[in-house]
Formats: sequence, C-alpha cells, structure tokens
Amino acid sequence: MEVQLTNRQQHILWATVRHYIATAEPVGSKALVDEYNLGVSSATIRNVMGVLEKSGLLYQPHTSAGRIPSDSGYRIYVDKLMTPSLRDVTRTDILAKEVELALHNRLHWEDWSLEAVLQGAAQILATVSGCISLITMPQTTTAILRHLQLVQIEANKIMLIVVTDAYETHSKLMNLSPTEEDAKLDPEGIDHELQIVSNFLNTHLRGRSLLELANLDWSELDQEFQRYGEFLKGSVAELTRRNLTPTTTQIMVRGVAEVLRQPEFSQLQQAQTIIHLLEEEQDQLWRLIFEEPEGEEVGKSRVTVRIGTENLLEPIRTCTLITSTYRRGLLPVGSVGVLGPTRLDYESAIAVVAAAADYLSEAFS
Repeated sequence: MEVQLTNRQQHILWATVRHYIATAEPVGSKALVDEYNLGVSSATIRNVMGVLEKSGLLYQPHTSAGRIPSDSGYRIYVDKLMTPSLRDVTRTDILAKEVELALHNRLHWEDWSLEAVLQGAAQILATVSGCISLITMPQTTTAILRHLQLVQIEANKIMLIVVTDAYETHSKLMNLSPTEEDAKLDPEGIDHELQIVSNFLNTHLRGRSLLELANLDWSELDQEFQRYGEFLKGSVAELTRRNLTPTTTQIMVRGVAEVLRQPEFSQLQQAQTIIHLLEEEQDQLWRLIFEEPEGEEVGKSRVTVRIGTENLLEPIRTCTLITSTYRRGLLPVGSVGVLGPTRLDYESAIAVVAAAADYLSEAFS
C-alpha cells in the first residue's frame, strides 16, 4: 500500500536520506536542525521522524541511536523526492559529461578487442561512481528469418507473422491508419497489396537475423508501401526483444575492492557472498541485470533502480543495483550497471549509468 506523506514529512524524509548518505551515521533531529533549513523545531522533527518510523520508512539500529532510511524510505526518495536542486543538476550533468568524455577519449575501439573495450568502460564507470560496475558483453546470436507474412485480419487491422529458422512463430497485430487510397481498395485489394509487400520483404530479408531486420532502413520500401515501414520496424524489434531468449554472456566487473571498504560491508561473510556471486554465479546476476521492465517502449532505454530487498538474489539484498540496457539500433544487446550499498548517492549513480548506456548504444549502433 502506498504511503501518503504530508509536505513536511516528505521534506524531513528527504533531509534524513541526504544526511545519512553523506555521513553513514544514524540521523538525529539536531543534525537536521543544524544542517537543513526545515523551518521547524527539533521537537517537531523528532515527532515527524517517529511517524516515518511507524510507517516503515525509517528505523533505529539501536535504541539510543538516530534513525536510518529503510529500503521503503529510499524507494520513496528515488521515486518522489529526488528532485534535484540547480546545484545537483549541475553536479550530475558534470558527472555524466565526465563519464562520456572519459569513455570517448580512453577507449580505443580500433585497436582493442571488444572485451578490452568493455573492461576499460567498466573501470571508468567504477572510478567515477565509486561503485562496483557491471557491463555485459553484447548478444551476438539471434534467430534467423525463414518466412514473413502480412495478413489482413479485419478492416484496418493487419497481423505480422514471423517464422524463424527454428520454426518458431511470432506475431504482432497492428492498427493501420486509413488513407484516401484505402477507400479505393476493397478487402481483396488490400490483401493483394499485403502480398506484394510480403513477397518483397521475403525476397530481400530471408536468411537475415532478426537483429539485422530491426536495424534495416525501411525507407527502401516503395513509396506506396511506406506506411508499413514504421510498423514493421517497431514490430520486428518488439518480437525479437520479447520472444527470443538471450544467451548468458560474460560480465565485466570492476571496483570491488573500493566498495567493500564501505562500512556496510564490514562483515567478512557478507563481503565473501558478494564476491562469490560476482565471480562464480554470474549467470544468476546476468539474468537480473539484463532484464528489461515490462511495458517499456521499444527502442527506449531507462534506468532501473532495485533497492535492497527488491533484489531477488540473496547476496545483494542489502545493496542497490542500478542498471540500464545499451542497444544496437532498437534492440537491447547488453546491460551496464553499478552495485553499491543502499546508502548510495542515487542522483550521481543514475546519471553515470545513463551516460554510459547512451555512449555504448551510440558506439554499437
């Protein structure tokens, strides 16, 4: 159930999260009075913090200590309270440009192997973010087109059917915007037009991978068939993304030593479980960081933030994982992310992950 907070409660939660991120020390009301212009007394802040604790957004690690944000508190901060000030916008913009410039200047695509390039990118991301960086090698295999057919289902409704080399069938329904020309065509005329387009596509595209199809220049279609171009482009990309199972690939990992010096990882057992996951169980981690949120628009990447217990893997349920996909054209082919404690500079981490994903998408496209 969504927690409803007053403006004052939101402001105090925001200040508590910011202060704890900066200091790694439980936060008391006096610290907030001294460092933030909240416009209320210490007693009022204590009362509000008590309400936030009862709502599950803060907790006390010890009876006599101040309070610490919970995973739910961080989630509200990221989703609703992380509206940066002008100073924060400038800082995150500078960080994003720093990442982009470092990647552009220090990676040598012509001279290095692909693995070396991505290892270099991971090192840059770890250095700038102060987190463990994770970059997957790109997907290199995909299904091959055996047959493609456009079929009229009803007036202005068309289905794309794709058959792959493994004899798997995928389909996508489209609503076709009617044109003046359509009024001159009866259903048989539309069927004939669709058959012409299907024949043209099969002649030119049979034997190509779906990854290639998603990145074709559909403007090569004859002018009278241009209205099918955008639908075909988006549909093939969506079918590839949703219906083809990606293969697990190697993950480039950098920045482990620095992150494990954080106070959150002071217990040896916890550090060991994270290292074991990164070194020995990458297949489990890969499925988590390459997963795309449901309903994401084809061709659009966004940053995903998983906080603490939102992570499905036990070794990182005390961590925050921030990821985004990088793409070749419209299709996601790999993932870039950072892993750190839940006490994380979220604004900066999100900015550098987005910048790295954008750079790799441009490079691979």
